[in-house]
Amino acid sequence: MKHTHTETDLPIENQYPKLVRDKIPEMIERQGKKAEYHLEENDEEYLSYLFAKLLEEATELSQAEGSDHQKEEVADVREVISAIQLALGITEPEIKEVQASKREERGGFTGRFILDSLPE
Repeated sequence: MKHTHTETDLPIENQYPKLVRDKIPEMIERQGKKAEYHLEENDEEYLSYLFAKLLEEATELSQAEGSDHQKEEVADVREVISAIQLALGITEPEIKEVQASKREERGGFTGRFILDSLPE
C-alpha cells in the first residue's frame, strides 16, 4: 500500500528550518522547485530537530481523522522515535527492557485511568 503525505494546516508543520525525511529535497526539486537545505552535522542540533519533529508528528497524530490518516501519523511518530533511538545509541532490546520494567512497576495505559485531581 502506497502512502501519501496528508496535508494539514497546522502552523507547526510549516515552520522552517525543520527536519524532513531524506528524500524530501529531491522530491521538491523534481517538482521544479528549488529546495534550500543543509545537512545537520552537530549531534545536539540534530537531536533538537528530532525532538521538534516528534512534537510536530504527535500533534498531527492527535488531529488525524480516519483510520488511514491515523496509521500514517503513527508510522511517522515511530519513524522519528527510531531516529532518536539511533541518535542516542539506544537499542531496541534496551527500550523493551525499560518499557517492561515500567509497565510492571507502574502499569501501562490500557486501563484508561484519568487522574482528575490529587488530594492536598
